[in-house]
Amino acid sequence: MNADNLVKLVVNTLDDGKGRDISVVDVRGKTSMTDFMVVASGTSERHVKSLAGHVAEEAKKNETQPIGIEGEDVGEWVLVDLGEVIVHVMKPQTRDFYQLEKLWRGESGPIETIPALSVC
Repeated sequence: MNADNLVKLVVNTLDDGKGRDISVVDVRGKTSMTDFMVVASGTSERHVKSLAGHVAEEAKKNETQPIGIEGEDVGEWVLVDLGEVIVHVMKPQTRDFYQLEKLWRGESGPIETIPALSVC
């Protein structure tokens, strides 16, 4: 499966599992370890583990064997390495602390995944 299709599979799987604030970061040209990083939040340790597990299962069903899965024992942050795509599923406070999207996109300032709403 090519990287673009694998990203779509991962995003759809995370979305189906009610993953929150799903973000895709294209890191081609920034690192040789992968082409894309997908970052998503889960609502609890159990949800984080479940989302990561479903991503690994769906990848296997589509003939992509995960190279490794890290962090399942704790559930704060689970990484699923699919080669061309690395998936990070985190609890919101862990994601806010590490700000992976900001790091890999080279952005300055806080990351906003939901536009601010003005109330009149």
